[in-house]
Amino acid sequence: MKQDMIVILDLGSHENTVLARAIRALGVYSEIYPHDITVEELKKLPNVKGIIINGGPCNIVDGVAIDVNPSIYEAGIPVIAAGHDKATCAVKLPQFTDDIEAIKAAVKPFVFETCKAEANWNMTNFVNDQVELVRRQVGNRKVLLALSGGVDSSVVAALLLKAIGDNLVCVHVNHGLMRKGESEDVVEMFGNQLKANLIYVDATERFLTKLEGVEDPEQKRKIIGGEFIRVFEEEARKLDGIDFLGQGTIYPDIVESGTKTAKMVKSHHNVGGLPEDLQFELVEPLRQLFKDEVRACGVELGLPYEMVYRQPFPGPGLGVRCLGAITRDRLEAVRESDAILREEFRIAGLDKKVWQYFTVVPDFKSVGVRNNARSFEWPVIIRAVNTIDAMTATIEPVEWPILMKITDRILKEVKHVNRVCYDMSPKPNATIEWE
Repeated sequence: MKQDMIVILDLGSHENTVLARAIRALGVYSEIYPHDITVEELKKLPNVKGIIINGGPCNIVDGVAIDVNPSIYEAGIPVIAAGHDKATCAVKLPQFTDDIEAIKAAVKPFVFETCKAEANWNMTNFVNDQVELVRRQVGNRKVLLALSGGVDSSVVAALLLKAIGDNLVCVHVNHGLMRKGESEDVVEMFGNQLKANLIYVDATERFLTKLEGVEDPEQKRKIIGGEFIRVFEEEARKLDGIDFLGQGTIYPDIVESGTKTAKMVKSHHNVGGLPEDLQFELVEPLRQLFKDEVRACGVELGLPYEMVYRQPFPGPGLGVRCLGAITRDRLEAVRESDAILREEFRIAGLDKKVWQYFTVVPDFKSVGVRNNARSFEWPVIIRAVNTIDAMTATIEPVEWPILMKITDRILKEVKHVNRVCYDMSPKPNATIEWE
């Protein structure tokens, strides 16, 4: 990477990702590293112009007080601190909040005046760097890419097509956990419109059989991730010279899957679900990017608006929205209610205002009344959130007439449902997905 960088040392602060995003918004690359990084390791990083220590010096992790390696103050790199009392810090700041604009104003003098960093972090430079890195890593060999049709995999596909052309083999696996019409849309868009080298695999029965009776969400994610890789391995055996697996891993996936000082929130399909016997070398060109940067990268690559700004969709699909052990009837209730929600949001113009919206069907029932008789059926939970980087999220205040119309349609059109709820929980404390 040729861009200047500001390093954030992780003392367990939840604001680290917001801080990194704020610095990137100034046009300077920033990344989070472990608190105990050594001077030798630090000097191996490219173009480090400054260090920010974020968090108190007495944070407790696994019963042990942690602090930064004292030798970093001797590295000859400017250091700034927030929420830290070390007298050796070059500059001190009050503890950061989650207000990106306030953080930008606070760190701007340090980044540009003290560190003399150049504002050279942009998607043009990023794409050029990644094309060069991918070509260097892959050479003339082939990459197998899991193409779900979501934003991340679509942008990865476009970037890899730019880098290696026909040596990219895209595989779309229908695991039976897709949204209504999703697989058909993927085939139309990528196979017919973009003329990608696309293989379609219907593995619905295979996945649903593996998931029967599995209640734990982490286990479901790992089963889905493991089966995905095994399907790709099987497809690779039918092809010649497949040595690499492309993945849409992005920076929040890495951060949320845990570091030494931040407990794991949940394992991600692109990180924790990989089986130990993985037979491919990974190609992950988006692993440095936050979600908004992924979209900007897609625009830079010339992808159409409807592809770049489509709804985010987790790798495990509806499997993490059909809570607990997946049953086919509840899965269908999730799929149909989600289709109604997406249609009504599009009609109301909310599809361009709300970052992510979907439905969840839990594994419990509620008492209701249907046809003048007692019913005992599932509730449907609506979730609609706005976010910039997927690390924090706020609740979208949807107008009551719209919610009432959606509720009426779900209760009339979706089988075995007698109640509709609206999730009002921001992130944190809740995550965006329920599982």
